[in-house]
Amino acid sequence: MSFPRRSAATQRFTLGAPRNFVVSPDGSRVVFLRSPAGSDRATMLWVADVADRVSERVVADPRELLAGAEEVSAAERTRRERSREGAAGIVAFATDREVMRAAFALSGRLHVADLTAGRTHAPAVPGPVADPRPDPTGRQIAYVVDGAVRVVDVDGGGDRELPGQDHGPDITWGLAEFVAAEEMGRHRGFWWAPDSSGLLVARVDTAPVPRWHIADPANPARPPTEIAYPAAGTTNAGVRLHLLRLDGDPVEVSWDHVEYEYLAAVHWSGHGPPLLHVQARDQRRSLVLEVDPVRGATTERLRIAEPIWEDLVDGVPAWLGTDRPLSARSGPGGRQLMAGGDVLSGCLHLRAVLGIAEGRVLFSASEPDSPTEVHVYRSSPEGPVRLSSGPGVHTAAGAGSVTVLVSAGLEYAGRRVAVLRDGMTVGQIASYAEHPPVRPVVRMLAAGTRRIRTALLLPTHHRPGTRLPVLLDPYGGPHAQRVLCARNGFNEPQWWADQGFAVVVADGRGTSGRDPDWERAVHGDLAGPVLEDQIEALHAAAAHCADLDLQRVGIRGWSFGGFLAALAVLRRPDVFHAGIAGAPVTDWTLYDTHYTERYLGTPSENPDAYTRSSLVTGGVLAPDLHPRPGEPVRPLLLVHGLADDNVVAAHTLQLSAALLAAGRPHQVLPLSGVTHMTPQEVVAENLLLLQLDFLRKSLH
Repeated sequence: MSFPRRSAATQRFTLGAPRNFVVSPDGSRVVFLRSPAGSDRATMLWVADVADRVSERVVADPRELLAGAEEVSAAERTRRERSREGAAGIVAFATDREVMRAAFALSGRLHVADLTAGRTHAPAVPGPVADPRPDPTGRQIAYVVDGAVRVVDVDGGGDRELPGQDHGPDITWGLAEFVAAEEMGRHRGFWWAPDSSGLLVARVDTAPVPRWHIADPANPARPPTEIAYPAAGTTNAGVRLHLLRLDGDPVEVSWDHVEYEYLAAVHWSGHGPPLLHVQARDQRRSLVLEVDPVRGATTERLRIAEPIWEDLVDGVPAWLGTDRPLSARSGPGGRQLMAGGDVLSGCLHLRAVLGIAEGRVLFSASEPDSPTEVHVYRSSPEGPVRLSSGPGVHTAAGAGSVTVLVSAGLEYAGRRVAVLRDGMTVGQIASYAEHPPVRPVVRMLAAGTRRIRTALLLPTHHRPGTRLPVLLDPYGGPHAQRVLCARNGFNEPQWWADQGFAVVVADGRGTSGRDPDWERAVHGDLAGPVLEDQIEALHAAAAHCADLDLQRVGIRGWSFGGFLAALAVLRRPDVFHAGIAGAPVTDWTLYDTHYTERYLGTPSENPDAYTRSSLVTGGVLAPDLHPRPGEPVRPLLLVHGLADDNVVAAHTLQLSAALLAAGRPHQVLPLSGVTHMTPQEVVAENLLLLQLDFLRKSLH
């Protein structure tokens, strides 16, 4: 089977890999998800029992639990799209405090698994169910159905809707709004009280949000889907937080919603009252608020101010002990993990908080001069202690004395999962993922004066002296990183190299992993710095390897990478000779508030920033869509899924119309029924092959 088909069938060789680890507080169990084979999408719920060794058992198999084929509700499809989930079966679960029970939704039905006995049952509740979560005791399950939060007693029925929720076509309770799920990393909309007496529940009102319509041109009899899309400069959904008690009146949580309209994160644990992270629209100011769980009043615990924007970090805020809230702050040379006024991360660049136990914080971070590696650390009075070893990208989950360490490196395929007790390995959790039929050989460069982290890949059997066309394969945008010491990220670039290209992958200014100044260098201009750095990386790679033919340079990318590919061939046809722009953002006024305004402000306040960054209007591009006398017109292929509700197809269609009006040749490939993810096997396979054909013809 060809690499494109194998990659599509295995979802880029991720199926069969264990993931979503939860460790019980006593360290006796690790709960996780894994499909039974590398090309099987039906994800199962597993438990690894930890003693002197690790033994695995299946707790819930979707094929046994489903009488027929899996049915995914519209709400669940949306949730999976926001979380970039392409698998099937049990794709998410939640546990009680002691990790004795797990709840999950399967085909819209609620299922509850006894993690010690290995039994699963399905309480009779209305459906389709979304995001079921046990209370800390494991006796009750809260879930969302039809935009309202309900609670059911696990053993004795008693299913009921929590009081105090109003209903309406634009109102949902217990679900994350679009920008929270797409941009903030908050996929939840309710949180149990530690004593199981009630829940904090988000109420979302999308009535003021503009309505867009996603049509299906391949099925003209089907009406368009209406979505509430908060485009840059328009009104966001109204988000409020309420304490809904199981026995008592509801209470609204109070804060200044006008000044701080984003609810970025919520934390509620046994270490203290609820903590909220609320953020201003300009994302330069935020508060960490402590909530009175009786009255709903809030008290300011931290005030955060950043001169350009604040980065949201997974896992904070949270309580460390009873009176020390964790936060992330920009510091000298990196992002710091703070507990009150104390720095817990030393001189490391914080990536995420992974867990808190016994007064210690488990977190991931990078060394200042090694952004291509991510390691796992535990805080201590003497400073951070590194738990991971070997070059690579590491993450972890832990509780008590047990840590699950997940590692990826350039020297091996996939990820390795080790179970540690008190720092000593007691066993492994197996991966059933397939090994790719390519073995990437990656040359890691620090390119140019800015030391742009760059990966160069050549054909496996390349003979020095053979000239190679060049393919740049970037993402290149903010808050993403491609150049990491992990082999799986280079499987597809190596396949491209083996088709006869020298492949260059570069993380220029704006990408994550380096210091805040590097990430914020794109403020007010999402076009200029990122394109300059791709060109600098290209020339540095050519200086490193003389076989790169700079007279045959192509570029391809998806999403922000698609924007960058189109930008490259339109703005710098002297450097780039062909481009493939997949799902590109071509006009930033058509992208969402939280992402776009972080970098460009609002269109009314900073119109020049939108002009500089647009492919359709302004900057050096808009009258420039007309070819200048003597300027070459480079081949450009635009690809877009017509069902995309993140970067809507209007981006590509409007750019195509502008190019046509300017008399500039180009091609458009519309993908019927395809979203931003392109998870369909045949689509994913043939899309690669069509791109290969386009580049070979364009760079002959």
